[in-house]
Amino acid sequence: EVQLVESGGGLVQPGGSLRLSCTTSGFSFSSSGMRWVRQGPGKGLEWVSSIDSGGVVRMYKDSVKGRFTISRDNAKNTLYLQMNSLKHEDTAMYYCAKGGMEYVGPREYWGQGTQVTVSS
Repeated sequence: EVQLVESGGGLVQPGGSLRLSCTTSGFSFSSSGMRWVRQGPGKGLEWVSSIDSGGVVRMYKDSVKGRFTISRDNAKNTLYLQMNSLKHEDTAMYYCAKGGMEYVGPREYWGQGTQVTVSS
């Protein structure tokens, strides 16, 4: 059974940082591209970032470039999203998903999400 479990969300002030983690099991993580997708309050799903299986190719939504960093540890089957200089508009439920496409993609193998709230 494919499982993805996000953690690390929370309440943070503007300008602050959070590190999201996504622990996975049930598939060959080291052979799979991965991505992060988010959904803000009252908004649709939007792709945030993707990484290839080797962790070399990393892509970002324009609005998070220079602030967010996607990474992975294939030995731990874990995906990360380091988020710095957080803004109100980053408030959203963040989901990790199997597949390294640069768009939302099919909702097939997703985690349950972790809430990030940026507020003073």
